[in-house]
Amino acid sequence: MKQFETLAKVNGHVVIVGFGLIGQGTLPLILRHLDVPPEAIVIVSADASGQQLAEETGVRFILQPLDRGNYRSVLAPLLAPPGSILLNLSVRVSSLALIQLTQELGAVYLDTCIEPWHGGYTDTTLSVRDRSNYSFRERAVALKQTGRPTALIAHGANPGLVSYFVKEALLRLQFDIHGHSSIPQSRKEWAELAHSLKIKTIHVAERDTQLANKPKEIGEFVNTWSVDGFISEGLQPAELGWGTHEVEWPADGLRHEAGCLAAICLNHPGAGTRVRTWTPTSGPIHAFLITHHEAISIADYLTLKSESGEAFYRPTCHYAYHPCNDAVLSLHELAGRQWREQPRFRVMRDEIVSGIDELGVLLAGHDRNAYWYGSQLSIEVARSLAPQNSATSLQVCAAVLAGAVWAIQNPDRGVTEAEEIDHQWMLKMMKPYLSPVKGYYTNWTPLVDRDWIFPSRINPSDPWLFSNIRVS
Repeated sequence: MKQFETLAKVNGHVVIVGFGLIGQGTLPLILRHLDVPPEAIVIVSADASGQQLAEETGVRFILQPLDRGNYRSVLAPLLAPPGSILLNLSVRVSSLALIQLTQELGAVYLDTCIEPWHGGYTDTTLSVRDRSNYSFRERAVALKQTGRPTALIAHGANPGLVSYFVKEALLRLQFDIHGHSSIPQSRKEWAELAHSLKIKTIHVAERDTQLANKPKEIGEFVNTWSVDGFISEGLQPAELGWGTHEVEWPADGLRHEAGCLAAICLNHPGAGTRVRTWTPTSGPIHAFLITHHEAISIADYLTLKSESGEAFYRPTCHYAYHPCNDAVLSLHELAGRQWREQPRFRVMRDEIVSGIDELGVLLAGHDRNAYWYGSQLSIEVARSLAPQNSATSLQVCAAVLAGAVWAIQNPDRGVTEAEEIDHQWMLKMMKPYLSPVKGYYTNWTPLVDRDWIFPSRINPSDPWLFSNIRVS
């Protein structure tokens, strides 16, 4: 049997809330790399889909949906042993409630996105701004307090991993353009590096090419990861970090009135908003501007302000996601139903027969035009590296594992985001599960071939304006 490196010791319990695709894919990595007996791992899940897997590995499984009324009584006893960690891999369970609970109990915490209670994403009694990721992030970072138990928020593939890709891409650009590379030592120095390189826009550019031997049926939503999670974030307003180089305000754009002011939202769902981007394998693509935490946190982290507090540099930053082909058809059908969910859903697992999840960051506007850096993990390699995983899930699970190790080793850092962590330390831990990780330059811009057949409304003054990137 292959021996795996033990990365951290857990003195208390590992409590996993939610046991869908990501939870089931993370469990084998926990058993490999954390020094914790299976009987000290507890799974709390709203459904029984992963119960057999848990029982086969000797892990305790509690079938119990969590809500406002019971989450404390269910979780508090499980987190009571000192040195416990809660991995929130659920949907429809409030991240803020679990963060506050773990900080009260002295346990460390990790999630892959900031979730509200069930219905929070689509609650029409709230304004569009109030059901945005900007709003959820502001509430989470308001809990920052040094010396409190660590709560590593929004730490999956994206958000999470992609923030480390951004830093590594900046260093590689610095070397290729200026002939040297020195690692910034502060948030201000990272922003100054991006500014000096003339980075205007950062796309989290992802193309999932995984194919299944069982095609999508009419009335069925198919995806390579959580259907609930994808639909929920797809029905939130599209959001993006708003760059200081932008000169055209979106007709449906909404400014925020408080907080970091690094991002805006659109009065339109992300699942119905398309943008132009580029990935190495597929080349130019139309992708969906799905709201994500990293669009805000990266833009905020790379902001430079004058002494008066006004931002004079910030790149535009957003997610540009082309999911697998069956998921694209599912979104098309969802839109036709006026965003009412299809009656059936399916997460692709064993039926995937080929393809990769090409997940990276596209940094553009610099002297070499545009540079993509990221993971091109295939389904074949993912299955060889870890059981219960696809290419999509393993990119997330590797980040959950690395984040858990960091949180265990740094238990008193309070609420923390990926941008605040040593990216090289994290990437070293994750890369064995992401291979290959590569960088590519491209001459593509959003203006290429725009007038080939039909006249196109463009702003030729700067190809990297959001008005040129958005698909009208």
